[in-house]
Amino acid sequence: MAGDVAAAGDAARAVLDEKHQARELTLRSSRRAIRSCSNAIRAVHRGEFDDARTLIAEAGAFLAEIDAALGAQHDIRYAGFHTDAQKEFAEANLTLALVTGEPLLDAEALNVEVAPYLNGMAEAASELRRQALDCLRRGDVERAESLLGSMDEVYSMLVTIDYPDAITGGLRRSTDALRAVLERTRGDVTTAIVAARLQTAVERGTS
Repeated sequence: MAGDVAAAGDAARAVLDEKHQARELTLRSSRRAIRSCSNAIRAVHRGEFDDARTLIAEAGAFLAEIDAALGAQHDIRYAGFHTDAQKEFAEANLTLALVTGEPLLDAEALNVEVAPYLNGMAEAASELRRQALDCLRRGDVERAESLLGSMDEVYSMLVTIDYPDAITGGLRRSTDALRAVLERTRGDVTTAIVAARLQTAVERGTS
């Protein structure tokens, strides 16, 4: 009897030790992946696209490390921090693609779950506001309009994803946040367009 109890304890400790090691690695690599993605998005805004791609690849390596360590540890895989890292990875990839005009990779191509992918897309579209405002400061209203169109296209798609938050990871909140950013950006771009037209009319009138 005593031997059976000790063996059961040893078996339990072995399982929990493996789970603990996987959790610690996932936490560490998730933080590193999120940091790399945040730096990649900043690089995109600075126009440093090669640096952004390098940082995104770095984040992808951290996520691959997590996948290799987790295996069948589904409770850790869906604990939250791994999902957050996937969302940031999707956001970084999609922000780069939306700004540069490169093709958008889907969730399968990025090797992330659909819910964090869609939430990452909402946040990537929100990042375009900064790009649009930078364009307006430079007087590039046409580019700002194009970015606004991309934001609107993403929003229009996301509002069709009508499933419970438990399935989408709170996508409704992300979509509502994007709508607010979209409307503010639309107002800024519209104001700039009207001002540009008035300026053109004035110049024609005085010529």
